[in-house]
Amino acid sequence: MSALAELRTQASSHPKLSREQRHELNARKQWDKSGYLFLLPWMIGVAGLTVIPMVASLYFSFTKYPLLKGPTWIGLDNYVRLFHDARAWTSFKVTGLYVVIGVPLQLIVALAVAVLLDRGMKGLSFYRSVLYLPSLLGGSVAIAVLWKAVFGADGVFNAFLGLFGIQGMGWVSNPKTALGSIILLHCWTFGSAMVIFLAGLRNIPTMYYEAAEIDGASSWKRFTSITIPLLTPIIFFNLVMQLIGAFQSFTQAYIISGGDGGPADSTLFYALYLYKNAFSYFQMGYAASMAWILFLIIALVTGLNFLLSKYWVFYDA
Repeated sequence: MSALAELRTQASSHPKLSREQRHELNARKQWDKSGYLFLLPWMIGVAGLTVIPMVASLYFSFTKYPLLKGPTWIGLDNYVRLFHDARAWTSFKVTGLYVVIGVPLQLIVALAVAVLLDRGMKGLSFYRSVLYLPSLLGGSVAIAVLWKAVFGADGVFNAFLGLFGIQGMGWVSNPKTALGSIILLHCWTFGSAMVIFLAGLRNIPTMYYEAAEIDGASSWKRFTSITIPLLTPIIFFNLVMQLIGAFQSFTQAYIISGGDGGPADSTLFYALYLYKNAFSYFQMGYAASMAWILFLIIALVTGLNFLLSKYWVFYDA
């Protein structure tokens, strides 16, 4: 029981409290009110920007809402339509490939760079800042435009290939390579995961490596037997965060594909198709149902990761 609760209990059972006890009780009540007052802006923000919009979105998902007119209740029709929508299934497939391929590749690159930086090279702060910079800009419109220019038909990458006599192509306009170019952009923005990996590597006690080296363990053996097991909580955290972000990817696909899903819908991400239904086709009710399906998928994948984590995540007691 808290001190404030104890004082209230004493006040109810013993009406005649000393002056000091009453003063302490009043002071704690005042402090309690002050705490709620400081929390009020956050509570208003959560209610106005998260809770209320989510409840409204859930209601709209059961309606036909053309945005310019009022919503009309249609029950589960939006969800039934979603599971019969061919483009929706295409967007599921594109997003799934992006998540399954892009997230592991990004984490591998981030871990490799973090291990390299952890060796104590000179100018570590400078290199860390430079490598983190793409992560800050990777989701921006400017970087997506730059990426489109680099891998376009007349882009820098094709000019580089031309130096070796290799004929390039429009990498972002070819259905076979468009998604791969966006996955490459995702891997390039490894800075956030890298910084977290680097912090985790710095927290691994050196005595483990010293003992393994005395026993004759090779560098690879020390990495697989010490670094990876002790780093699994960090790997798990990065995996969950990157999965959530990857499922919601929108800006890169919108800019690089010109907002229409690219050639043959090869870059039609689920979030992009959701946006098009809401603000291009003015089918807000259908878009709301898509948003809730995405929410459930992310929740399911995240819950599955937490369920499986007990089999491969190890915490140092």
